[in-house]
This record gives sequence, C-alpha cells and structure tokens, in this order.
Amino acid sequence: MMKIINLVEDTPGEPGCLYEHGLSFYIETEMHKLLMDCGATEMFLKNAEALGVDVKAVDTCILSHGHYDHAGGIPEFAKVNDHAAIYLKDSAGGDYYHITEHGEKYIGIDRKIMELPGCVAAGTECRIDEELFLFSGITGNENLPAGNRKLKKKVDGTFVQDVFEHEQCLVITQDSFHVLMSGCAHNGILNILNRYFELFQSYPDVVISGFHMVQKGGYSEEDILNIRTTAELLLETGAVFYTGHCTGQEAYDRMKEIMGEKLQPIHSGSSIKFLQDVPEH
Repeated sequence: MMKIINLVEDTPGEPGCLYEHGLSFYIETEMHKLLMDCGATEMFLKNAEALGVDVKAVDTCILSHGHYDHAGGIPEFAKVNDHAAIYLKDSAGGDYYHITEHGEKYIGIDRKIMELPGCVAAGTECRIDEELFLFSGITGNENLPAGNRKLKKKVDGTFVQDVFEHEQCLVITQDSFHVLMSGCAHNGILNILNRYFELFQSYPDVVISGFHMVQKGGYSEEDILNIRTTAELLLETGAVFYTGHCTGQEAYDRMKEIMGEKLQPIHSGSSIKFLQDVPEH
C-alpha cells in the first residue's frame, strides 16, 4: 500500500489544516517515509502534527525545484530531523526571479539549504533504490506554461529566461504500480511525460503535480486552447492526475470538463491511498 498526504497547498481542505501558497507531500511506501517539497514556511510541520504525521521518521526529502514556495520549510524540517537525505539539483540555489510590471521579486530558496549536511546533488537520472527514482533532463516545448515567461534567472547581473534545469521529478514504484510526482511542471507536464516515456517505455498509473497554468491577469484564447489541448493529451495517457497549487481553478475547471474522473483536486490535508492499484481519496 502507498499513502500520500498533502501537508500544505494553496486551498483549504481538512478541518484544522492551514494553507498557503506552497506545496508539500508526505508519502509512505513499503520502504520509505518521505517528503516531496516542504512548502513556503514551517506551516507544513504544523499540519503534519494536526494530521498525525511524524516528520522525525522521514528518511528522504525531495526538492522538486529551486523556488521558495517548495523549499521555505526545509530549514525548519532540518531542525527536527537531522538524518533525512535531501535530494535536490545542484542548480536549485540559483538566482531565480519573478518579473512583473511592478518590478522583480526573488523567488529562489534560502541558500543555506544548499549547505545542510543531508543534501545530495541529484544527477540527470538518480536511482535512489528499487522504489525511488529521480529524473530531469526534460526537453521539448510542447504547451509550456505561459507563466514561465515571467520567470527569470539572474546571471552576472542580467536576467535571462529560466529554463528550469533545477526541476526534477520523482517516480515511486511498488511492484507494477508507478506514481510520477512533480512540483509545478515548469518544463510542461506533457514534456515531463514524454521524458518519463523515454525512460520507462510506458506512462505512469498516477501523476501528482501542479500544472503552472494559473493566470492572474486572465486567459487569452491561446492560453485556453493550450489548456484544453493539454487535457486531451493527458487523457490519452490513461493515467489518473491529481493537481492543485499553481494550476489555478479556472484551468482546473476547463480540464475537468474534458478529463472527468481522470482529474482530481488536491487540497491542504487531503490524502490518497493506493491499495491494489486502486486509488482511494
């Protein structure tokens, strides 16, 4: 059996659980107790306590990419758990910014995280053990999130387009059951699935990820077309998708019309159990 609990997300869910702009999952497998991201603050620890999750027992922590809303809670996690390995890309500590008409905002991580003794720099393909596998090396430009255009990396004082080499995905395998997890799918969920197929010659059974489709300024006709096309192509994989955080409610609603029960929402404190390959939520 595999159990996945959302420790924090942007929207309210279970009574007693706080929520913020951030993402964190707790996962129990046959071999591991692990975290995928740690939210923007220590809020995920408060929710963990409310949900009866013992983060001191976590053996592995995965950072999906180098943005504060996924890494902000790592320093507090390291204070209560000093033995867990923390897997991240060596580029996760870069100078990442969100550029808008109002100016620039640093959205990278606290660089002290890179100095924690438990940190492990993951390569393009990183086999942790028979259950856990990390990959990056995602290429392609199929339906890239429009919001990416505002996300930059500062190099020698100059802003350049962030190409998200700091993003990595987690694959959890139990017997013949495969779960693919991403944070925001900045590289595009379709390109991530193409990379997965390249590695495994099949598609996963379940995908858990934000899709980075939220647009605070509204959606253009091209944006809506990309959302609908993405939903149609995701449906063809046969996987069940769980999404939230940066996907946005309007994008979710439009995808839900196409994907039906193959698309499910994530909320703060919600849980999913996989028993005999059948998800319960």
